[in-house]
Amino acid sequence: MAEHATAQEALFALREQIARMEGKALPALAASQQADAAAGIEPSIHRLSGMRHSLEIPALDAALDGGLPLNGITEIRTRLMGDAGAASGFVLALVARLKQSAAAGLRVLWISELVSMQEAGRPYANGMASFGLAPEDILYAAPRKLEDALWIAEAAIGSAALGAIILEVRGNLKHFGLTESRRLSLRAKAAGRPLFILRHAGDEEASSALFRFLAEPAPASERRLPDGSMLGGSIGHPVFRLTLEKSRNPAPLSFHLEWNPRDRQFSLVHKPGDAFSSQQPPAHRGDRLSASGNGQDRPPALGPVLAFERAS
Repeated sequence: MAEHATAQEALFALREQIARMEGKALPALAASQQADAAAGIEPSIHRLSGMRHSLEIPALDAALDGGLPLNGITEIRTRLMGDAGAASGFVLALVARLKQSAAAGLRVLWISELVSMQEAGRPYANGMASFGLAPEDILYAAPRKLEDALWIAEAAIGSAALGAIILEVRGNLKHFGLTESRRLSLRAKAAGRPLFILRHAGDEEASSALFRFLAEPAPASERRLPDGSMLGGSIGHPVFRLTLEKSRNPAPLSFHLEWNPRDRQFSLVHKPGDAFSSQQPPAHRGDRLSASGNGQDRPPALGPVLAFERAS
């Protein structure tokens, strides 16, 4: 009997290994899904049509082979830590779209590695509400070690209580390479859940992500009035400058996306607004104003600065 049990265990382990290699559902997970179906429990993410989520922009959906994968990894990275807000906003917009498409409530687990949390901060409830999400939709975890963050992400992917997972890291970490990315990708494919890797101040590197975006902030357009005119000096919907770095396309694809949180829709922006661009000069520059009549004059402009050798 003991030998038979050992043989059965080895057979099950072999079947799971083959299922991982072929990208199929694991036997244990399939049995769990059958039990949930018998009890009338179904993860909300599986109620979405297919394993792709369309962004409803034909050119972008074509570049994404039909849309974002609902059973794989999508990576969003930034070059600078100062662009963390743009990348986080883009991820929240994607999650808001998933929640709108799901037939039931969609819970998301946001896992933030310690260094990333210290640099970028924690998600702000009012900010999430402005993107169309309620604070109770996001569960937040901030483990102290990267190993713990990876373990939580791997365990969360297999949980039927969650619809999507966000893993936030800073830079290109030594212990989060291709091997760890491959393991997470297999788990996501087997469970049929999306995993978003939010990488701040990181470089391009080999990973198992199906798609990788470079996210940068872009100036917002002015707010549109009901009659179609633009309200001058106002701030409209947020705009992201995105570059699709990893896909089936031979060359990167760059575009601007505007997010409408009320309708939870993206739209292509052909000419981003410049009302609040840092490249636009201010309305009143100091050098154009006359000197004060009774007060202190402005300091004179500096001339060439010469470097002298340091005296001993």
